[in-house]
Amino acid sequence: MAPKGVLLPVSDPPPPSLRSGDDSAPLFKGSAMTKRGASAALSYMACAVLLVMFNKAALSSYSFPCANVITLLQMTSSTCLLYAMRRWRIISFSNAEPHKAGLVPFQTVLHTLPLSLAYLLYMLATMESVRGVNVPMYTTLRRTTVMFTMIVEYLITRQKYTYPVVGSVALIVLGAFVAGARDLSFDAYGYGMVFIANVTTAIYLATINRVGKSSGLSSFGLMWCNGIVCGPILLVWTYIRGDLVVTLNFPHLHSLGFQVVMMFSCILAFFLNYCIFLNTTLNSALTQTMCGNLKDLFTIGLGWLVFGGLPFDVLNIIGQVLGFVGSGFYAYCKIKGK
Repeated sequence: MAPKGVLLPVSDPPPPSLRSGDDSAPLFKGSAMTKRGASAALSYMACAVLLVMFNKAALSSYSFPCANVITLLQMTSSTCLLYAMRRWRIISFSNAEPHKAGLVPFQTVLHTLPLSLAYLLYMLATMESVRGVNVPMYTTLRRTTVMFTMIVEYLITRQKYTYPVVGSVALIVLGAFVAGARDLSFDAYGYGMVFIANVTTAIYLATINRVGKSSGLSSFGLMWCNGIVCGPILLVWTYIRGDLVVTLNFPHLHSLGFQVVMMFSCILAFFLNYCIFLNTTLNSALTQTMCGNLKDLFTIGLGWLVFGGLPFDVLNIIGQVLGFVGSGFYAYCKIKGK
């Protein structure tokens, strides 16, 4: 148990005892991104790659039929872990009162309700979208999220971007369509779910930026509100659909391999949610989406080696290169402050 008063770093500046150097300093001279922002972005990318692999293993390799149950387990595990860490004063739910013993007030929970509902839709759509599309094609289609994020940010916050940034986004979307032009495993339902996941992701990230900063809660506090609001709703939904009964009768339920996959899926989901809050708060919703594009190289490579799927023909290679060039150009613009 951590000593009293020692807290994990959240979206607000960490206590002096936890700082190693100046985290708020620019990444390098003239950079618009801080060292802490860069660390949050890299942490998100690492967690995202591994989580997609474990979720795909559960849904495809073990043919687990209930994506909603995986989401429920991830949410329940995160909520229990947050409660224990808050109880032991390892983390804080509030930015203003880090040592307050109580949990989040009911009025604050109501304030974060739009964020919690957006989170629920994001989790369900993202989990279901992994099932019907091979991993390389999934990551290719998910790159179009950046376009939806830009649109949603403009509608909600009237955020506008420079021409170089818009150009990098256009290059990414073009690359996604070129890469998928010859996908021989086309699945209308799977593709539709991926685009729905893109829309819900954009809404979720924009809501973090809008609701999260006005709530007075840390990243962990926002995660807690998501869990206590969405957990009961998802539990009722999985019970009505019969997913809980199907899970209890799943033939690999007591398999050690399946249990290890599920355990790592829950752990990674917790850290991924934290990294999403941290990266979106320290940087921006669009930067968070771009990080998802930059980590695609590793996801595509691992997915192709482990699960197989998309044949890498000439159009696919050209599309992937266009997407990565667009992501790299955006990263350059972000670092240089353009």
